[in-house]
Amino acid sequence: MKYQFIAQHQHDSPIKTMCWVLEVSVSSYYVWLKRAPSGRSQENTVLGKRIVRIYHANRQVYGGPHIHAVLQAEGHPCWKKRAAQLMHERSLSAKVRKHRTRTIDSRYKQLVASNLLNRDFTASVPNTK
Repeated sequence: MKYQFIAQHQHDSPIKTMCWVLEVSVSSYYVWLKRAPSGRSQENTVLGKRIVRIYHANRQVYGGPHIHAVLQAEGHPCWKKRAAQLMHERSLSAKVRKHRTRTIDSRYKQLVASNLLNRDFTASVPNTK
């Protein structure tokens, strides 16, 4: 993280000063800069691209467990937590589907209860309506 910070802000301040403040040597920063990405980070990049593709192909409603199941079916094994972490890093989260509650069952033509009051809710004495 320190080296990445230095690389991002190398145009703002001198590298030597940032290395001194962050207590790292200048030579180790340059070694880190030339180093190739690790195997794990390369796998995460490839797996992340697959996760984004699956996420968008399924209307953005798939969460970590669904993405994990699709990856397993495609033959790309990974753990559920790894899939969830890669989704989180890419700011992907499942959209919650709105549930529409049916208030009337339209299959039946008859009324549920007869309209005895005819919208007249006034009463002269209690318990008469």
